Amino acid sequence: MSAVPESKLSTRCCIVGGGPAGMMLGLLLARAGVPVTVLEKHGDFLRDFRGDTVHPSTLQILDEIGLLAKFEQLPQHKVQHLSGIVGGREQQVIDFRGLKPFDYLALVPQWDFLELLASEGRRYPHFDLRMRHAATGLIGENGRTLGIRAEAGGRTYELRADLVVACDGRHSTLREAAGMQAREFGAPMDALWFRMPREGSDPEDTFGIVDRGHMMVLLNRTDYWQAAYLVPKGGDQALRAKPIARLQDSIAQLAAFLTDRTATLKSWDQVKTLEVRVDRLERWYRPGMLLIGDAAHAMSPIGGVGINLAIQDAVAAANALTPALLAGHPVDAVPLRAIQRRRLAPTRWTQAVQLQIQRRVISPALSKSGRSPRVPRLLRWLLRYHVVRNIPARIFGYGFRREHVKLPAAKI
Repeated sequence: MSAVPESKLSTRCCIVGGGPAGMMLGLLLARAGVPVTVLEKHGDFLRDFRGDTVHPSTLQILDEIGLLAKFEQLPQHKVQHLSGIVGGREQQVIDFRGLKPFDYLALVPQWDFLELLASEGRRYPHFDLRMRHAATGLIGENGRTLGIRAEAGGRTYELRADLVVACDGRHSTLREAAGMQAREFGAPMDALWFRMPREGSDPEDTFGIVDRGHMMVLLNRTDYWQAAYLVPKGGDQALRAKPIARLQDSIAQLAAFLTDRTATLKSWDQVKTLEVRVDRLERWYRPGMLLIGDAAHAMSPIGGVGINLAIQDAVAAANALTPALLAGHPVDAVPLRAIQRRRLAPTRWTQAVQLQIQRRVISPALSKSGRSPRVPRLLRWLLRYHVVRNIPARIFGYGFRREHVKLPAAKI
């Protein structure tokens, strides 16, 4: 629904942000019979350079709610192992094979994934998705959030709710409106995102390449490569001040098989910048309001865990909130506190792993020492064994403290 709204509306739960966390939470609540309104400020989900990795933990959730068969019909590339080319030498690093119940991660355009969740949500009478509706502020009284102010079609309106859930990303409007500050952990890099054509003779793998102060990750999207070229934090502007040929040359040096295609990058307009942030709120809630996903904790792109951690948050939130929301009384602090308590530990642990990789792998890889990097001999020996390569696959693919959908679907 995207019609121009009345000046005042109400719902049981208002979710702000139609990303993975917001759409999954909206679907699960509506599926359980809770009236829910999801506000998405854009008119569609077609925004490029978003996280596209759907991990086994998310595949398991889709299976639990009966969406796996429809998900498998979406265009996707299944990845069972991830390799690195370090100083010209290939090294397998992560291997999903042998893990159960899913031994792969799927690279799926995020807009297709979100549209799948939206289509499923529309099957339920309590699901109200409002596109081109932007939350602009909070409504509160005596320290309690009572709803949001929003804008659509050039008009402003109020939407009252028993609970507001902010899923509006790392630059959350509602987090700022609530005056909630996140603790910053820092990152040594930013990422330049762009596409490169892919040919049949190219490698099949999804892999990273590290050599002499340069690092690039190539995601196999079947007919093209989704590339992430890492630059030192704040180094984006200095690189963009140079001709695009500087980036073309670096790509060719790292991936020689792309040399004849670098000219497809004709200008910096084709290159987007992802500002890498790692942060976390100390408190994810206040009376009448909850924050989950990137609004509560921005993740490094390492491991592609952002989507999947956000969906785990959404499942935990749906499990905890549904009984109170169905009961028809205001949601008190008990379930909100329980959600943070349950999801804080896996968030901390995942960020701790990412920060160690940033410190021990990314920072040295981007240093301008001029020396060709090497994988330490002991690590190279350990990675020969499948069981060792399974360890990072399990950490990133299934995560810590997996969630499961506990509530049955309401009859429709």
